[in-house]
Amino acid sequence: MTGPARLVLATHNAHKLGELRAILVPALPGLDPDSVVGARDVGAPEPVEDGVTFAENALIKARALAAHTGLPAVADDSGLSVDVLGGAPGIFSARWSGRHGDDRANLDLLLAQLSDIAPEHRAARFTCAAALVTPEGEEHVELGHLVGTLATAPRGAHGFGYDPILVPAGGDLTCAELAPEEKNRISHRGQAFRALVPAVVAVLGREPRG
Repeated sequence: MTGPARLVLATHNAHKLGELRAILVPALPGLDPDSVVGARDVGAPEPVEDGVTFAENALIKARALAAHTGLPAVADDSGLSVDVLGGAPGIFSARWSGRHGDDRANLDLLLAQLSDIAPEHRAARFTCAAALVTPEGEEHVELGHLVGTLATAPRGAHGFGYDPILVPAGGDLTCAELAPEEKNRISHRGQAFRALVPAVVAVLGREPRG
């Protein structure tokens, strides 16, 4: 790094870290991209996410990371909610198949569960709760949503998680078929993190430069 870490993001996923930095850094004037690091970079353990909402789990991760590092910490909890499944997988999205973070297994199980569901009943949405927590205990949470329908098979090489099967409303491409810049522009995660930017700017603006 070219300078000390000033903001830490609560993810061990390299793909998500890159996506979050691409959303946040351009909106934070004068911030060195290398000063925005991930949880893996600072050796932070992953806390138990036992909240019952996206916001609760985002706060759990951000609080743990701020306490571990003494830095402002940003975390998100995101997932897919399917109307015909009563909002599931929801907060269990990353471990829907029983194996946390196994994207392919999660996709295969969900598509199998929906195999006989007609296109008009395949409505779903991505939700993201983005949280900022400072070492002093200041907390902010913002939400973002991306509404769409579910494809019958994965399509596209970009993104991660359920991106290959959600087709945003008004479009024909899945999130994984969109260029990363276009996905970030409309995504639930992009919405939530851009809404969080003013709080991040205020917090970093109070920190000594140097």
